[in-house]
Amino acid sequence: MLKKSLMLKSLVVALSLALTACERPTTAPATTATAPAALKSGIELSNLDPQIKPQDDFYSYVNGNWLKKTEIPADKPRWGAFDELRFNAEQQVLQLVQQLAAKPAEGGSDAQKIGDLYRAYLNTEKLEQLKLQPLQPLLAEVDKVTSLAELQRFWGAHLELRAGSPLQLMVGQDQKDSTRYITGVNQAGLGLPDRDYYLKTDEKTVQVQKQYQWFIARLWEISGWQGGNDAAATVWRIESQLAAMQWSRVENRDRNKTYNKLSRDEFKTLVAPLDVDALLSGAGLTGVNELVVRQPTYLQKLAAFVPTVSLADWQTYLKFHMLRSHATWLSSDFEQAHFDFYGRVLNGLQEQKPRERRAVEAINDALGHMVGKMYVDKYFKPEAKARMEELIKNLRVAFAQSIDGLAWMSPATKQQAQEKLKKFNAKIGYPAVWRDYSCITISPDDLVGNMQRSMRCEYQRMIGRLGKPVDRNEWGMTPQTVNAYYSSTMNEIVFPAAILQPPFFNVAADDAVNYGAIGGVIGHEITHGFDDQGRRSDGDGNLRDWWTEQDAEQFTQRAQMMIDQYNQYNPIDDLHVQGALTLGENIADLGGLTVAYRAYQNSLNGKTAPEIDGFTGDKRFFIGWSQVWRTKFRDEALRQQLITDPHSPGMYRVKGVLSNMPEFYQAYDVKPEDGMYRSDEQRIKIW
Repeated sequence: MLKKSLMLKSLVVALSLALTACERPTTAPATTATAPAALKSGIELSNLDPQIKPQDDFYSYVNGNWLKKTEIPADKPRWGAFDELRFNAEQQVLQLVQQLAAKPAEGGSDAQKIGDLYRAYLNTEKLEQLKLQPLQPLLAEVDKVTSLAELQRFWGAHLELRAGSPLQLMVGQDQKDSTRYITGVNQAGLGLPDRDYYLKTDEKTVQVQKQYQWFIARLWEISGWQGGNDAAATVWRIESQLAAMQWSRVENRDRNKTYNKLSRDEFKTLVAPLDVDALLSGAGLTGVNELVVRQPTYLQKLAAFVPTVSLADWQTYLKFHMLRSHATWLSSDFEQAHFDFYGRVLNGLQEQKPRERRAVEAINDALGHMVGKMYVDKYFKPEAKARMEELIKNLRVAFAQSIDGLAWMSPATKQQAQEKLKKFNAKIGYPAVWRDYSCITISPDDLVGNMQRSMRCEYQRMIGRLGKPVDRNEWGMTPQTVNAYYSSTMNEIVFPAAILQPPFFNVAADDAVNYGAIGGVIGHEITHGFDDQGRRSDGDGNLRDWWTEQDAEQFTQRAQMMIDQYNQYNPIDDLHVQGALTLGENIADLGGLTVAYRAYQNSLNGKTAPEIDGFTGDKRFFIGWSQVWRTKFRDEALRQQLITDPHSPGMYRVKGVLSNMPEFYQAYDVKPEDGMYRSDEQRIKIW
């Protein structure tokens, strides 16, 4: 989910699937009644492995031949249905960008900005000449830090760079008053993906720790500075202590524990002896009088820790993070060092992706919605949006039916759940209002400056929200993003254009596979509004408890069963799926597919679905779900996902979900002796 919108990512876009001008007119919604026989099944038959019994391992049955014949591309950490679509979207954007870059454009126009940023990224001759020069002004500022107050002012002044500050200030919707924006404070400051990389002591993690320190020393060497090993030891010592103070990812999922609203004076007391006025002044937030602190114990410990580190050591730490965060925009030796660690060591990559595709990443990062407008104009089909609107409508009806049918929930809580469901908003394809990029100046020979101006623009846009009405048109993802998300404070589900393609969504396919694939995704995002954290907000997006005590206890019991189930999955070495970390996504998978199945049955209007390619409608439905989760991982990438990602690996998004669904047992005649079987007492139903 979305690098630039910091508060949106941390506090608003709660949960993702993995994942303009005025609104375009659309055609009339397509019917979802029984599909005509001429439609395709939507099943990728060549991927099936008939040697595997579907009742034993449905994931491998549906994807077995694909798993056998597929090689992960050398420049990818993993490969699957998501990754194929992301690659395709990247190629489509690349074509658009190259067309713009091939001809002159009016200064300040979208075409000029996109084309010149592409040219700047590909101008490697200029980057080799410049070496470290583009970063020298920032490094000089680091050298001028001569007091703790100046250190904290520096943190605030360069928050947009997301480098070198052990805390992050963000502006987003107030979770307890979704009609307004508020400033939030979050833990930060690590160069490794998670605090566990500093705390774990197993052999593989220790090797990563050593390689990270090599990377720090290598950046020192490339910069022409002495004392690289000493710098590595200093940075490692600071970051290890920060990591020991930080909250775990499981703790950070708890929306109640991470909502701690303090006045400015209360915040000063919490973080004394830090200089709050210097920090907020540097951040351009001098008028802020209240803040939401996500990890108060971390900030207390940080306040005590900061004065114990010498200014010289803080300067070393700052210089490293400036180098790290800018390395991919500097000369090739910096970029190679960055790839050797973050690509090879952490993700197992064998080679970098071609430079023109790395340029697309930078353009999507800096000018994403500008490019998205062009992407939608060329590649998004209005009929896809029309059919999605109909599918979402049908999923809403099915979810309402599911709420009414819950045996464990009281009428009072059911009424509240129905009220929330009625207030759900859905966004499909692209924004109604396109983002304004007039604040960014792009030059064809200043890559670092371009990226810094982009980050500065987005930061100013973010903090400029304070005191203004909440922008209900805002999107947390660009249209060319292959993903989807639910926002708890907006109470909305969002489906960018790029995900509305096979195998997720096939306008030429029979309804069964579409309900199992994109229907399951729609249901997944709706269910996020009712998972273990989403359920804590009401229909207006406000964090409040609308559950009876007994219903909350019933929910918690079922959620614990799901934690226990996923904790048992052990995909590699000594690492298991973290049931508590992945709980929200696992609830959304099970609830989403259950509701999608009900919606599919409703669409049949009591008729029997036709057999296509030898499969009944119900069988095609479950195949539709399974084939979107096909994935192969490099070991390093799988380890990183298990440590940091709230999503379970693809195989368990199939096995874990289907083993709880009676409808799957009926469709495939699953027996107690089969591998997918779980007893009635073990099967989990929440929504």
